[in-house]
Amino acid sequence: MIPFDIGTQRERNQHIGAERFTTPNEVVAHLCAIQAQDFLGALWAIGVRMRNATEAAVEQALQQRRIVRTWPLRGTLHFVAAEDARWMLDLLAPAVMSRHAARLEREHGITEPMLKRSRAAVRRALAGGGALTRSASYEVLDKARIPTAGGRGLQIVWQLAHEGLICFGPRAGKQQTFVLLDDWLPASSGQISRDEALAKLARRYFTGHGPATIADFVWWSGLPVSDARKGLELARPYLEQEKDHWFAPLPDGRPSQRIHLLPPFDEFTVGYKQRGDVLDPRFARRVNNGGGMLQAVVIAAGRVVGTWKRTLRPDSVDITIAPFRPLTRKETREVDEACNRYAEFLGMKVESVSCV
Repeated sequence: MIPFDIGTQRERNQHIGAERFTTPNEVVAHLCAIQAQDFLGALWAIGVRMRNATEAAVEQALQQRRIVRTWPLRGTLHFVAAEDARWMLDLLAPAVMSRHAARLEREHGITEPMLKRSRAAVRRALAGGGALTRSASYEVLDKARIPTAGGRGLQIVWQLAHEGLICFGPRAGKQQTFVLLDDWLPASSGQISRDEALAKLARRYFTGHGPATIADFVWWSGLPVSDARKGLELARPYLEQEKDHWFAPLPDGRPSQRIHLLPPFDEFTVGYKQRGDVLDPRFARRVNNGGGMLQAVVIAAGRVVGTWKRTLRPDSVDITIAPFRPLTRKETREVDEACNRYAEFLGMKVESVSCV
């Protein structure tokens, strides 16, 4: 029997470096949501968990509306599977909007009458399958005498996305666009009850992220503790428990023995309240130095062993590794292999790999 180790079990349950999944939507559905404020990094978060992945294939899944980028939980951008977007917004967005309602008016002067005019202006501009970049969306609002300066535009867009009016659509060059959610993802038949949604969210979280605690689930989902506990209770028949950690029955096979490069804000580091199970506290500030930023990390055997950065050239990439300890000769070879896998995902070659 494989000893119970939280880091390696999370690596297995998150399917990092595994080859079970062959499509981006399979990966996203398994994890339920993948944090995606760093858009290009989030593409690799999907790629590192599927077979023969390419950046173009992940973007194609977005174009084909199999996955969607929006604000489904914690008020933060995520990728979710198309079929999950609506029930997750219905379950999680109202509490987020309620917490931020007073701030919107106090700090940004955004009132309900202003939001009503914003909804009407955006709906008119996007009707019939339209798509607008963020700057073009702000122009629509400004022309409707809804000022967007000083961050007000982003706050309005954030609110409309939480309400389920808009989501991200196709890219226009390098620019993200907004579309009407009802145009982009036609409504599915029927709604699920709140209890069904809580059970589904809990089961999917502990399946894709386990072993994890109830505190981890509260952090990741943004649910009140009472709702999180109710969801876990409803999902208990499908889960196993080791002390205070919950998880689904583990997939067959042993954890990958290779080193992996994970992007900033990867679910392996961001999906839990505490990171001490996978990250030595001595190096915590090298991964998160404040300001809400999480660095791209190097993992080995379920532990964070360093950080990394990339520099893109026209057809190649330079990768710089900052290990927390000296690497063995075997690990150095595995780092090179991991860098090559990342370059292949980009459709490039590795120009150089250096350690600092």
